[in-house]
Amino acid sequence: MTPLRINADRLLTDLTHLSQIGAGQDGALWRIAGTKADWAGRDWLDKTMRVEGLHTYYDETGNVFSRRKNTSGPWLLIGSHADTVPAGGHLDGAYGVIAAMEVLRTLHEEGHPLAAHVESVAWFDEEGVRPESAGGLVGSTALAGSDRVADLVGYLEIHIEQGRRMEKAGLNLAPVTGIVGVRRYQVSVSGQENHAGTTMWVDRQDAGRVAARIVAGLKDLILAVDPKGIGNAGVITFGPGAANVVPGTASAELEIRASSETALDTIETDLDGTLAGIAAEENCTAELVRISAKPAAHFDHRVLSAVHEACLEKGRTDQLLSYAGHDASVISTRLPTAMMFVPSTGGFSHSNKEHTPDEQLVLGAQALLDAVLKVAPMLLEQEVGSPVALAA
Repeated sequence: MTPLRINADRLLTDLTHLSQIGAGQDGALWRIAGTKADWAGRDWLDKTMRVEGLHTYYDETGNVFSRRKNTSGPWLLIGSHADTVPAGGHLDGAYGVIAAMEVLRTLHEEGHPLAAHVESVAWFDEEGVRPESAGGLVGSTALAGSDRVADLVGYLEIHIEQGRRMEKAGLNLAPVTGIVGVRRYQVSVSGQENHAGTTMWVDRQDAGRVAARIVAGLKDLILAVDPKGIGNAGVITFGPGAANVVPGTASAELEIRASSETALDTIETDLDGTLAGIAAEENCTAELVRISAKPAAHFDHRVLSAVHEACLEKGRTDQLLSYAGHDASVISTRLPTAMMFVPSTGGFSHSNKEHTPDEQLVLGAQALLDAVLKVAPMLLEQEVGSPVALAA
């Protein structure tokens, strides 16, 4: 039997078309969830699959699904998110959506039995940049909490890496073992405003120094617990905000990413204790408040093994942990799930510098199809009881 092949030209043409919806003059995308550009993109996805003779529909959240007409499932779900960050790139999320569409269309056109058991999705609001988004992953969270999950047997997602590990190692594809847990914190410090010229060091209650010291020590604190952990301090403010006034208040927003809940718990404990110690040394008071938490995800070993096999057949590969959040983390709490990465040139993401060579985008989409051909029969046989029922 001749191996199934995706339509490379169609894949790349569709990526180009979607990249024009919501694009600014510099090519950066503003397809933020819920905007006119976002709905225009979803409308294009809908119409594109309808033209191919597939059944396409929206759920109440705004997720867009496509599948073969007159099928009753169960289905293996494949896809990614269609929304972007402000001034985002054209591959983050969109590549996984278009690749999933291409896989479904290939199965449909070839009359493959699995065409009746594969469904594509374009998730709504993965990025979470809207004030009401509560950290993102909105569409996948809604599905994971609904009865619709009972119609599904698993989930696969392909995505750009958004980092430089693959490029540095010369990898073509990378099965993803899981996704780090992410916690965000608000640091609030109270001291005493005073004249910066006349208040000696020993007499200060400098809230700014407390915030600055905890931010400066964040890297070492995390690495002492998890050598592969990472963090960020993206926001820091001093009050009242004058060069000649010792800050009486200060705040910082911190983010921690680690591979396990145990590591996250230990880092949080150490962070809280270190902050209290620094505040005492500076004659201030401080509080650490966790403002959000996304748990670490570990993907199904059977599905991951099949994805790894599909990647090995296509070139140099190695398993990686994802340090960026993805809808797969939420879906993995309800369904057997796995992901794969293609490399990102220069590690750029969330910018109009996002780039992956066409040949690697095509290779990744083909690997996704090959993975579907391995994963779907395994999960469907478990669901329906026999491979004969699947072929029918």
